[in-house]
Amino acid sequence: MTSQDWFENAWTVREEQIYRDLFGPDSGGIYPLDRKAFEPFGKGEVDPRWLTHGVCKFPPNGQRTTWLYVTSGLSNAWNDKEPDPNDWSGLGCELVLETAADFPWALFHLRRLLAFQILLGWGRYEGKELLSIGDRIPLRHPIDGADSLLTWLLVVPPFGYPAEFQLPSGRAAFLHIVGITETEAAFARDSEYFPLLAKLSPTGYPTTIPTRLSVV
Repeated sequence: MTSQDWFENAWTVREEQIYRDLFGPDSGGIYPLDRKAFEPFGKGEVDPRWLTHGVCKFPPNGQRTTWLYVTSGLSNAWNDKEPDPNDWSGLGCELVLETAADFPWALFHLRRLLAFQILLGWGRYEGKELLSIGDRIPLRHPIDGADSLLTWLLVVPPFGYPAEFQLPSGRAAFLHIVGITETEAAFARDSEYFPLLAKLSPTGYPTTIPTRLSVV
């Protein structure tokens, strides 16, 4: 098997086998990144390989009443000469956002966060590490672009699906993204994210609900 063969095989396994088994059929393919997704970060030229990354949308099914937005591409093993199933594949992660309906803002924010994670992973932010569980990301505006109190994103452990998945090229972790308020972000900074998740549980967590009130 050539390097191109095993690389494309891992890509196919992720989107057509693992994602379908975990999340059900998608709603029509992938929503790829474009160069505009990287412009707000001002971090130089865009590698053409980054534009093959994107977000898949998974509608409700028999096991789930929510929509899932799942990135595809961060676990591509671009720099490996041969597959290593025992190591991390690519940047070793994919991102997931869950909502109660098919909201345009959900796709927008996850594509933007995907671009940011790529820039982190490819060294465009010197000295900064990849997003990981417990990290908080400011949006600097309401998540729905209107009057939502949710103005931050929090990276949390997966809920309702496995924490990791195995590709022929290596393994990768799922990072779940949930919207939180300014005061919740401050609470998570002071007390870690565990107590906040306990407070969020009655709100419908891990689903991001833009109309909810702050729990702290």
